[in-house]
Amino acid sequence: MLRVEGINVYYGAIHAARQVSMEVSEGEIVTLIGANGAGKSTILRTISGLLRSDTGSIRFMDENIGTMAPHKIVERGLAQVPEGRRIFLSMTVEENLEMGAYTQNSLGIPDDLERIYALFPRLKERRGQIAGTLSGGEQQMLAMGRGLMSRPKLLMLDEPSMGLAPILVEQIFDTIIEMNKEGATILLVEQNAQMALSIAGRAYVLDTGHIAMQGAAHDLADNEDVKKAYLGGRQDE
Repeated sequence: MLRVEGINVYYGAIHAARQVSMEVSEGEIVTLIGANGAGKSTILRTISGLLRSDTGSIRFMDENIGTMAPHKIVERGLAQVPEGRRIFLSMTVEENLEMGAYTQNSLGIPDDLERIYALFPRLKERRGQIAGTLSGGEQQMLAMGRGLMSRPKLLMLDEPSMGLAPILVEQIFDTIIEMNKEGATILLVEQNAQMALSIAGRAYVLDTGHIAMQGAAHDLADNEDVKKAYLGGRQDE
């Protein structure tokens, strides 16, 4: 579904993504883990068209999207839920969700809203509430729901658990699993490596801008180097 080959991205003199290649197949949950500042968000932003690579290619559904405008990429079925949620704070919950559907035929929006409310019952309770007054967990649910309103074939999630209490983190990851069961292919960027590896089928480990390791998520969760770097040491200690 998504194939990234040999991309390089710079912020001025900083080489943020170094010859990165990765792929995501339909129906998968794939996670990209790494330390803060490793370049994970840079890769998602490049796939989304918000940044540009000087080299390589990005293909989605066998179409080159490497030079495509971001809104055109969303129209193709690839959406991103950004780090920090980036919801419209002065709008209501339902208005935020409707904004996510700007690429869709308006006739389908009521059904899409009901689908999101079934997935996030809390949002249905808060549908008329100003988004800026929601809790952090509710805002993250809203950001994910807004992303789903574009009916994405592939949904990219950037740090969905950031700043949330542990019980809310579990709820968010349970929802990611449910979204995947309902047909969304997921590319997950996450600093909570243990949780990410527990729900993903495959994983890539990013180290200072380059892919250091890749493989089945359960294999990487058992890898001693990954344990020491990202999982708080040996898991049997």
